[in-house]
Amino acid sequence: MIDIHCHILPGIDDGAKTLDESVQMAQAAVAQGIETIIATPHFNYHYNNEKAAILEQTAAFNKQLTEQNIPLTVLPGQEIRIYGEVVQDYQSGKLVSLAETNYLMIELPSGHVPRFTERVLYELQLEGVIPVIVHPERNQEIVQNPNLLYRLVKNGALTQITAASLCGGFGKNIKRFTQQLIEANLTHFIASDAHNVTTRSCKMAQAIELLEKKCGSGTVYYFTENAHLLVKGSAVQREIPHRIKKRKLWGIFS
Repeated sequence: MIDIHCHILPGIDDGAKTLDESVQMAQAAVAQGIETIIATPHFNYHYNNEKAAILEQTAAFNKQLTEQNIPLTVLPGQEIRIYGEVVQDYQSGKLVSLAETNYLMIELPSGHVPRFTERVLYELQLEGVIPVIVHPERNQEIVQNPNLLYRLVKNGALTQITAASLCGGFGKNIKRFTQQLIEANLTHFIASDAHNVTTRSCKMAQAIELLEKKCGSGTVYYFTENAHLLVKGSAVQREIPHRIKKRKLWGIFS
């Protein structure tokens, strides 16, 4: 299994604080069946983690994993809070795509969708970059108006839901909305967004088990295979997206 979103690199954002914590996260991931993680430290107004430093830190951490005989490979990435100059900074080499492919992780603010979002995502695609919007289920404006996300996906963006959201870790409302995103084909990946082994731990195995139970092996394959395709830089699977109706209840998750 591949986890495309994890704050496992030590001491550079609000994820693992020390190397020991990073190693604990690696061991916990392996115990859940994860073989590959894309490290995605924040790139925002709090954390200025640029591409060159991430590549260096990823290589150093992989060396530690090898020395400690932990069967996990860590690949470089970033969680980039959307801003107006994303394309320019990508062109200049400040930003690193997921596993150095043509997929770029984009985070929206938790409370709203900036007005320039469509423009930035469109400009990225003109550059041959495929934006992956992370945890849209936790964006308050998208929850209130899912058509915003529908339009972004319809226009070529991909999305990634969080395992803990599906498992109820962020509350019942977010769990329900996450389920609706799956039903409406508005999401393409599931990832841990793990920050530690306590309060924001990896729940990938639990989420996959829930998917298997509620949706069947085909849905599990869809999400897990898309992660493999992303790491290879291949085209991922997309289903035709649908609008979420306000009155829609639990559907296949009932």
